[in-house]
Amino acid sequence: MFTGIVEELGEVTAVENLDDASRFRLRGPIVTEGAKHGDSIAVNGVCLTVVEREGDEFTADVMAETLNRSSLGVLAVGSRVNLERPMALGARLGGHIVQGHVDGTGEVIERKPSEHWELVKISLPADLTRYVVEKGSITVDGISLTVVDAGPDYFTVSLIPTTLDLTTLGLKQPGDPVNLEVDVIAKYVERLMGSREVTP
Repeated sequence: MFTGIVEELGEVTAVENLDDASRFRLRGPIVTEGAKHGDSIAVNGVCLTVVEREGDEFTADVMAETLNRSSLGVLAVGSRVNLERPMALGARLGGHIVQGHVDGTGEVIERKPSEHWELVKISLPADLTRYVVEKGSITVDGISLTVVDAGPDYFTVSLIPTTLDLTTLGLKQPGDPVNLEVDVIAKYVERLMGSREVTP
């Protein structure tokens, strides 16, 4: 379980393409501190398992399903990535409940800079629109954000300087893909409401 509060901007240092998977080596001094085999680290919002750790780098295997459903497949050596360790039990929930299970991908459509913030418009897959509401929560590349406007096939988020400086959203340009995870509470509510029996 994560909070969507990115701990550091890491870097891909190696990519090994396998038959039905890829192995990534990533650098992140903060998230690798104390990390060991089997631990979880969110990479651009995708929960990955640490295979090996050496110094300030760790390796993680990414299966074909994850590569197909997320934007991790476009990562290359030198790509910057958002990194976050799982939330510790009893810690403050600074963002919102993030599982690290990507629901789909969108693309940055446009950026509108202002003096102290920037409005970013992102495309939204049709099957996810019902979960995205104005002032609701959404995870973009592992970042917990508040939806400003929810359109029929897009949404917008407003980014403060800290988010622009310390995450990949400061680097993304129109056409770049991003991982999306909708609020899991909305999905549970939908499932529960759909399973209710209608009584006369």
